[in-house]
Amino acid sequence: MLLPAEKELRAVLARFADARFRHDLQPTGHSSRELEDTSGTLCGITGTRSVDEALTVADALLEQLRADRCADRKTTQSLAA
Repeated sequence: MLLPAEKELRAVLARFADARFRHDLQPTGHSSRELEDTSGTLCGITGTRSVDEALTVADALLEQLRADRCADRKTTQSLAA
């Protein structure tokens, strides 16, 4: 599986959270479709079939991206020293 860019993953998570919040606050046909659409996007970007699984995978991907970024910084600092 190709890893999504961190910025893209965070944007999809933000859209999902916003849609979930608006739908929970005042459910309408529009909010339901928007939540379904963002849920599908989140599942697609994470390669999963359920929102719960997608959120778990997204958390793991963000942690991996953070760890990679920290490792890159340490390597750059070591090379500069």
